[in-house]
Amino acid sequence: MSKTMYLLSLVLSVLSLAAISPAAEQVGQTPYPNMAALEKYLSASPSAEIALARSAGPASVSDKAEIRVLGAHGYETAVKGTNGFVCYVARSWDNDVDNADFWNPKLRGPMCLNPAAVRSYLPIYLQRTQWVLSGVSRTAIVDRTKAAIAAEQITTPEAGSMAFMLSKDGYLGDSAGGPWHPHVMFWGPPAAGAGWGADLPGSPVLSNPSDLLPLTLFFVPVPKWSDGTLATYSR
Repeated sequence: MSKTMYLLSLVLSVLSLAAISPAAEQVGQTPYPNMAALEKYLSASPSAEIALARSAGPASVSDKAEIRVLGAHGYETAVKGTNGFVCYVARSWDNDVDNADFWNPKLRGPMCLNPAAVRSYLPIYLQRTQWVLSGVSRTAIVDRTKAAIAAEQITTPEAGSMAFMLSKDGYLGDSAGGPWHPHVMFWGPPAAGAGWGADLPGSPVLSNPSDLLPLTLFFVPVPKWSDGTLATYSR
């Protein structure tokens, strides 16, 4: 299997971030059929989560970014920023609703969003987080998302929305078994990947269109983690 195809297979199976599918609630053979106790999704301490969130981006970005930390009532600002970026650690419900890892309490996805994504994508994830913490089921999350799209409360993220995911300490799902690979992520309108040169032989760009949200995610793997060390492939 080529490096590009290997990355593509992983990104489609593991990194379905922000691309909820309209599938009905499925428990099947997943080891995580239901939400675990809230404590399992929380970090050991706010300082540990702040450090993990900062590791999502290069220090030149994350050192000046706002940092948000997940608590029992949602994400709270732990550190005020000055550059318009927001770094946080996404949890498992940022996956497709029918993804086997949707309730995986081990999942940690450090992200640093630029100002455009902060304005137009972050509110979608924060709303979903509130639904989850309120006990809303996966099926109801889909229904509520569809209603929000119909009411134009959820729209295509602003042009130029992007995020760094360069942390070597994240855990993006059991299939990845760790942080996957350092990459930069872009939100775009619904579109075929080929129109962006994605998913083609020799192209470094990978795409993941959403089945429900009005967006397509584009991933560009990069060679180094945020600490400057080189990334390696397991196969």
